[in-house]
Amino acid sequence: MIKIAVDAMGGDAAPHSEVLGVIQAVQEYPVGVILVGDEARLREELKRHKAADLPIEIVHASEVISMGEAVSTAVRKKKDSSIRVAAKLVRDGKADGVVSAGNTGACMAVTKLVIGALSTVDRPALAAVMPTAKNRPVVLIDVGANVDCKPSHLAQFAIMGEIFSRAALGNLRPKVGLLSIGEEESKGNELTKEVFQILKAAPLNFVGNVEGRDVFRGDVDVVVCDGFIGNVALKLSEGLTEMFSTLLKKDLSTHLSSQIGALLSRKAFKNFKTRVDYSEYGGAPLLGVRGIVIICHGRSPAKAIKNAIRVARECCASRVNQRIEDEIKALSFMQRNASANVMIN
Repeated sequence: MIKIAVDAMGGDAAPHSEVLGVIQAVQEYPVGVILVGDEARLREELKRHKAADLPIEIVHASEVISMGEAVSTAVRKKKDSSIRVAAKLVRDGKADGVVSAGNTGACMAVTKLVIGALSTVDRPALAAVMPTAKNRPVVLIDVGANVDCKPSHLAQFAIMGEIFSRAALGNLRPKVGLLSIGEEESKGNELTKEVFQILKAAPLNFVGNVEGRDVFRGDVDVVVCDGFIGNVALKLSEGLTEMFSTLLKKDLSTHLSSQIGALLSRKAFKNFKTRVDYSEYGGAPLLGVRGIVIICHGRSPAKAIKNAIRVARECCASRVNQRIEDEIKALSFMQRNASANVMIN
């Protein structure tokens, strides 16, 4: 059975949301879970939910890296933090993946340090699964792990995002786009222009440049960018969604006619909320590390934790890491041959 280590102490509502999400996951999917954190608190939480017969283990960790801590200091000093202990379980082969709703910077730093990157991957990348106007989510990669990138890094991001889209989202031949300031091949900066040429020759279903407005249309399955641009795009999207929801609630509660309309449209509003709810996708995978790592939002409810475990399990079952290594090797081989031919000619 695939086993996932869950950092039970990192989220805003820890360990309640983590434990409840774990219980829901093991009841619904064929997966085992190792809860990592304060053993006494975790046993008390499990006892409340009468989960004694479920495939859930506990590994004690005496420390927690809080949301407000400086990442470099916390990673260096807190050797027994819940996220570090969970990462060690993956490194030592006792777990296949790790899920955490803790400090994002600390999660990325610890997992890269403890678990390490795949041999073929230069830079692990953080992918975000986002809703679109069509009934198919889009993978935006990278959204913050690497703010300064080389063209080869973005080419690897494209491969990792494409494989994740196939494995976790069920897209048979994902369309891959490069985020730029225009659709034409000549548009963009030096980085995107060079990446364009690499992706055009890569064994991917590359559809060319896409603009920011295209991300949510649902015409592409994977959008590639460096972590600086990706993080700005992600945070802007989150802010826009929150503002839209706030304004909608305010307007609907202002007038009686609006309230009546809201009652009549309750099902539509419920469907809308489900489609933009980040908890439907669990969290953001950190692709390119030796184990499967899913980083959730700090305020993730139990539903998000459950779905993050589901995604981690699907990635393990689909051998995502092996496929990443194989396809990046193939791309490197193809690029070396292309360079050799240019030198000969």
